[in-house]
Amino acid sequence: MAYDKFTVLNSTAVPLPIENVDTDQIIPARFLKATERKGFGDNLFRDWRFNQDNTPKEDFVLNNPKYSGKILVGGKNFGSGSSREHAAWAVYDYGFRCVVSSFFADIFKNNCLNIGVLPVQVSPEFLAEIFAEIEKDPATELVVDLPAQTLSLSSTGSSESFAINAYKKGNMTNGFDDIDYLLNIKEDIKTFAANTPL
Repeated sequence: MAYDKFTVLNSTAVPLPIENVDTDQIIPARFLKATERKGFGDNLFRDWRFNQDNTPKEDFVLNNPKYSGKILVGGKNFGSGSSREHAAWAVYDYGFRCVVSSFFADIFKNNCLNIGVLPVQVSPEFLAEIFAEIEKDPATELVVDLPAQTLSLSSTGSSESFAINAYKKGNMTNGFDDIDYLLNIKEDIKTFAANTPL
């Protein structure tokens, strides 16, 4: 399925300065029965967000009204653990379009890229600056420029470049998943097949 095109995202951010956040914390295993990519956002960080009686935990950041936005800023080693795609689905379904960290687990990073969530890896120093600015002012905005591959802090003007696979970058800027990409070059594939001896 196609996703929103990603070019430049200007948004406030939700800070989650916790290291080694694993996929079971992002979406607990008991919520993995669904096969459609819908409704997972309701259970994003379920055990951190809610008490056993389903009342919200007031001290968890997603329940704090002063933080909002389409960018989640996580600690080092975000998305570790099992390879469940549902973790990326939950992040997307909740409304985040970008996750920032100083290090991502490879499988989680690729799962995000496959569904329209941009994982932006920055230096530990820049990550600490981002957390400090958001703590100082929750209205601080980040500017994620995918074509230029930069992440900037609007409050300080600080900026850092990030790496991304060229194929995945092209897909994200066009709003494609892998199937959309193949459908987009269908005529080229037909031409190649017609001109290629068996």
